[in-house]
Amino acid sequence: MTAPMQVGYADILRVWQEADAVPEIEHAWLFDHLLPIAGDMNGPILEGWALLSALAAQTGRLRLGLMVTSNRFRPPAVLAKIATTVDIVAGGRLDFGIGAGSRPGLPMARREYEAHGLPYADFGDSVANLAEACAVIRRLWTADAPFDFEGAHVRLTGAFGNPKPVQRPYPPIVIGGRSDATLRVVAEYADLWNIPGGDIGDAVDRSARLDRYCADIGRDPAEIGRSIFLPVSYERPDSTRSAIDEALAAGFGHIVLGLPAPYPDGVARWVADQFVPAAVQVPATTGAADGAFS
Repeated sequence: MTAPMQVGYADILRVWQEADAVPEIEHAWLFDHLLPIAGDMNGPILEGWALLSALAAQTGRLRLGLMVTSNRFRPPAVLAKIATTVDIVAGGRLDFGIGAGSRPGLPMARREYEAHGLPYADFGDSVANLAEACAVIRRLWTADAPFDFEGAHVRLTGAFGNPKPVQRPYPPIVIGGRSDATLRVVAEYADLWNIPGGDIGDAVDRSARLDRYCADIGRDPAEIGRSIFLPVSYERPDSTRSAIDEALAAGFGHIVLGLPAPYPDGVARWVADQFVPAAVQVPATTGAADGAFS
C-alpha cells in the first residue's frame, strides 16, 4: 500500500511500476481520504479513485484497489460506475474495497467530511448504509435491465449499469472494518475481509466472530479470505518480519504491507526480498503458505 498523502504522483507511479515487475507482490493498494491523516495536516493528498485509474493504465499485472473506499464519500450508484470504469481500464484487475467510513473517534479523518461539505452520520447509520450500498453496487454490476431500489438510505429509480465490469459476475469485494455491525456486512457481501494490524489477539477474535456471523446466515466462512494491514519499517525489518509471521500463523493469508513515504529506490524488490521468504517458511498447517502479498 502506498498512501497517496505527503507524496507525489511520480513517486507512487515509480513504486507501482516496479512492483508490477516483482512477481512475489500480487496486489497494490491506495487508501481513500480527502485530507491527510498523518504528517502535515495541510500537506498534499491525491484522490484515490482518480489515481487508481491512472495507475491501472500504467501497470499490467498487479491486482489493484483502494483499502478501503469510504462509502460516505460517493453515492453507491456513482461508485459502482467509477469502479466499473477502473476495472475496464485495468483489464479486469480490480479488487473492490469498501468500508463504512471513518469513525467519529478519529478527528483527523472526520475533518475531511466538513471540509468537503459531506454529511457525517453516526457510525451505526453508516454501517446500515454500507449494507445497502453493497447490495446496490452488486446488482448494478449484474442486472440485465434497469431496476428501482427503495432502501432506508439508498433510493434509485431506473438504475442500470452499462457497461459491466470485465470480471464476472463482478470484481472481488473487499470490506474493511472491525466492528460487529461491519462484520455482519462482511459475512453477507465480502470475498475478502481486511483489518488493520496491531493487536493480533483482537484480530483473531474478530475473525472468529466473522465465522459465527457467516454461520448465522448459512455461509461457509472459508469463502471469505482474511487480510491484514501491517506497516513496514525500513529501519527495523525484523519487527515487520515478526508481525508477518504472527499474522500468517493466525490464519491471515493476505498481507498488505504499508510503505511509508518517502519511498527508497528499489523498495518493491527490497520488500519481496526481505519479507516474502519469511512467509513461505511458515508451516503449511497454518494454511498461510499460499498467502498473497500486497
